[in-house]
Amino acid sequence: MLTTTPTPARQASRALARMIAVRVVGVVFILLVISLLTFGLMYLAPGDLVKNLLGNRPTSPEAVAAIREQYRLDDPFFVQYFTWLGNALQGDFGTSVRMQQPVTTVIGARVGLTVALCLLSFLIAAIVAIPLGIASAARAGSTIDRVSSSVTLIGLSAPTFALALLLLYLFAFFLPIFPIYGGGSGPLDTLYHLVLPAIILAAGLGAILMRMTRAAMIRELGSDAVSFARARGIAERDVRWIALRAAAIPIVTGAGLVLTFLVGGTIIVETIFALPGLGSLLQDSVLFKDIPVVQALTLVVAAVIAVIAIVVDLSYLALDPRVRTREFAR
Repeated sequence: MLTTTPTPARQASRALARMIAVRVVGVVFILLVISLLTFGLMYLAPGDLVKNLLGNRPTSPEAVAAIREQYRLDDPFFVQYFTWLGNALQGDFGTSVRMQQPVTTVIGARVGLTVALCLLSFLIAAIVAIPLGIASAARAGSTIDRVSSSVTLIGLSAPTFALALLLLYLFAFFLPIFPIYGGGSGPLDTLYHLVLPAIILAAGLGAILMRMTRAAMIRELGSDAVSFARARGIAERDVRWIALRAAAIPIVTGAGLVLTFLVGGTIIVETIFALPGLGSLLQDSVLFKDIPVVQALTLVVAAVIAVIAIVVDLSYLALDPRVRTREFAR
C-alpha cells in the first residue's frame, strides 16, 4: 500500500487545531468549576431571597411557600445547581429574580455599554502607553523616561475610586467639561459620557502596559541582534523596529492582561458614574441575591477572559516563528 506523508501545511493545521481544541476543553472545564463555585457562594451568602421579594410587609405562610416553590429554594443544593446547569446548556439562564425578565434580556440590554467602555479604555491605554514605553526605553535615564516613570507610578498607586472621585470633581463639577453621571442617549452622547470613565480605567492599566513595554524594549535594545544591526549601520529608527518586533510577545501579553482586567474591573467606575452596564448590574444582583443573573454574568466574564487568553496564545504563533516551530513540532 502507498502511504502519503502529510504536507507541512497540513501538519501545521493539525497542530493548530489540536492546540485550540486543548485550550477549548480547558476553558469548558474552568467554566464548569467557576459556575459551581459561584453557585455555592451565592447559595451560602447571607440574606433571604423571600424577604428580598416580599419586603418588610406582613406576609402569609402560603405566599412564602409559593415563592420558595417557584424558585425551588427547598431543593438540595446539587439539585438546584444541576437543574440550572441543564437549562444553561440549552441557552436558558433563567429569569431575573429582581427584574422578572429573562436573564439574557437583562444582560443584552446592558452589555453594549460595558463593551464600549472596555474598548475605549483599552484603546486609550494602548495608544498612550505603548509609544511612551518605547520612547522611555530608547531614552532610558532621560527626562522623558523619568517623567513617564513618575506618571506611571502615580497611575499604579492611586486607587481607582479615589482617582475617579478626583477627576469627577475636577472635570465634571469644578470644570463642567464632562457629564457627571449616566450613559447618555444615542451613540455620540454615550461616547461623550464614557470618555472620563474610560480615562480613569485606562490610567492604572496603561501604567502597567507602559512598564511592560519599557522593560521588554530595554531588554531587546541591549540584545546582540540589535548591537549587530547598529554595527551594520542600520538607521536607529529601523533598529527600534527590530527591537519592537522581538519584544512583541511580552507587549501583547501585557495588552491581553490589561484587557482582561478591564473586563472584570468596571464595577467601581460604573457605580461611581451611575453607568447602566454589566458592572453595576452585577453589584445590584449580588446585593439582591439574584442568583440567575450573577451566575450568567460570572460565566460571561470568565468566557470573555478565556477567549482573550486563547487569542493572545494564537497571536504568539503569528509574532514569533520559534513558537510556531515548537508548537507544530509536538
